Amino acid sequence: MTSPTLTPVRFENGLWLGHIEAEAEPRVHVQYLGKPLADVRVTPSDGGWSVEIPVPQAALSDGVHCFVIKNAETSEKLGDFTVIAGLPAADDLRAEVELLRAELDMLKRAFRRSQNASE
Repeated sequence: MTSPTLTPVRFENGLWLGHIEAEAEPRVHVQYLGKPLADVRVTPSDGGWSVEIPVPQAALSDGVHCFVIKNAETSEKLGDFTVIAGLPAADDLRAEVELLRAELDMLKRAFRRSQNASE
């Protein structure tokens, strides 16, 4: 029997969605702050199973919040996701990359204006 494979789909409106490829319905266990999350839903889907994980409102606050998704039968880690919000996000590498992109776009516009003015 092959191990289930989890593919993230999207995160919107406080609901994390994923897709699991497995031969039989997987039993999924999600941990947040070392405790199991309630209301995790696994439903049949094309080519596997859809997983819906409602993110608790407490995780939508300042800080870095990590969720670990495991196979409940084997305790094998299937995946994880992280929610980053508030002040720590300013120091996050992804936030730095976004700032660099914005600055690069600004420089490109200024360069194009100067090129058009010199023509």
